[in-house]
Amino acid sequence: MTLLKSISLGATAVAMTASLAFGASHMTKPVKVVQFGEEIYLADMEQMTLYTFDKDNAGVSNCTGGCAVKWPPLVVDAMMPLDDGYSLVARADGSMQVAYHDQPLYTWFKDYKPGDMSGDGVKGVWHVARP
Repeated sequence: MTLLKSISLGATAVAMTASLAFGASHMTKPVKVVQFGEEIYLADMEQMTLYTFDKDNAGVSNCTGGCAVKWPPLVVDAMMPLDDGYSLVARADGSMQVAYHDQPLYTWFKDYKPGDMSGDGVKGVWHVARP
């Protein structure tokens, strides 16, 4: 094997290992605690702000239909491992939604980039999820 091929294969192996490591760590953390400026809050894998809904019951999501279009639930594979304090809530459609201390978590369709929190206080029932 030539030196160039060896270097190329080595770089490919490193890239694949990094990709697998990123995928594995990415999979194990569907929710992150982030700080943006002075704000500390929960965010999804894309670092978008997560919210809770006052009309949810512990372990039950009451945001469905049109509500879930504006407030997309944070859904994951049922086999995804979760950190302490997090759990999964079965939604009416069979998907599994991440909850923090039994409060289902959502994003907000009007947040466009990490750090946006335009959903905080909407109708007095939506709040930024905080650790």
